[in-house]
Amino acid sequence: MSDDLILGIDGGGSKVLVALADRAGNVLRMSRGSGVNPMDNPNWRCELDRSLRPFMQEQQLAAVAAALPAYGEVVRLSEQQREAIEKSFPKTRQHILNDVDAAHLGAFAGRPGILILSGTGSMAWARNGAGVSARVGGWGDVIGDEGSSYWIGRAALSLVSQSLDGRAAPTALAKAMFEFLNLDSVDPVNALGGWASELENPRANIATLSVLVDRVARAGDGAAKQLIEQAASELAKHVEAISPHCNPATDWTYAGGTFASRSLLAALERRIGRAAAIPKLPPIGGALLAAARLLDWPVDDGWITQIAATAKTAVVHSSEADLNNKERREHA
Repeated sequence: MSDDLILGIDGGGSKVLVALADRAGNVLRMSRGSGVNPMDNPNWRCELDRSLRPFMQEQQLAAVAAALPAYGEVVRLSEQQREAIEKSFPKTRQHILNDVDAAHLGAFAGRPGILILSGTGSMAWARNGAGVSARVGGWGDVIGDEGSSYWIGRAALSLVSQSLDGRAAPTALAKAMFEFLNLDSVDPVNALGGWASELENPRANIATLSVLVDRVARAGDGAAKQLIEQAASELAKHVEAISPHCNPATDWTYAGGTFASRSLLAALERRIGRAAAIPKLPPIGGALLAAARLLDWPVDDGWITQIAATAKTAVVHSSEADLNNKERREHA
């Protein structure tokens, strides 16, 4: 039916986006919530339910595609994720896929290519000309996630502690980190150790430090620059490992919040030897595309362009609403 609507869910370690769109490619509404990665967030189900609740009673909803972290990786967690979506939308057609698969789907609009993702975690996903997918990385923060925001943030904490001890050269990251976290540097072990011990979601909270590393690197600090370069080297290994799955001339692109660092992207492009293709859709657009395919909608370049444009506007509005809500909570 022409008035049918689709819902896309883009879950991650730091946030979840939920978007409602129509057949013409217009993103009508979007909400933003906290991270829903079951690998490190014991409250992921509550966060997911909270984000989905405003959309559960949508009468025209015909299909839901949920792109969720860790889906298809750990059987027990994947079953819990399926149960969560089925319970929320029991009468609606559903498709659940890994969040990086959806990011790839959106970035290449379903075509072949290599996607390197660096957000709270990291992974590479490739789809070849035959439509067969492959992945490397994505082992989680305990085992892997090299080159991710968490990996950068964790390395920054280690570097700062070594610098303060005299085990490493002085770095502007130390002063900047205490200011960034609003900590008293007079007793650094107590301050920074206390901060780390009280984190409710350590992986996501530590990942936010990657923003600081990028800022200090751009200001010229050599140690921060080296962390960005090391992250790029780790991400380049992902691309090198997965490249044999595709044609040598296959395009590559990127997704994830860590790439807000233009320095990281430039360093990665140098290592790969060619520029990244511009993603056609953000990850939430990939989830919407997966939902549209469930209904056999005629998805063409015009639909992709419209989703990209309206999703961009909706993301801005959802971020502003999230900030306003946070400010209200802090002043309550």
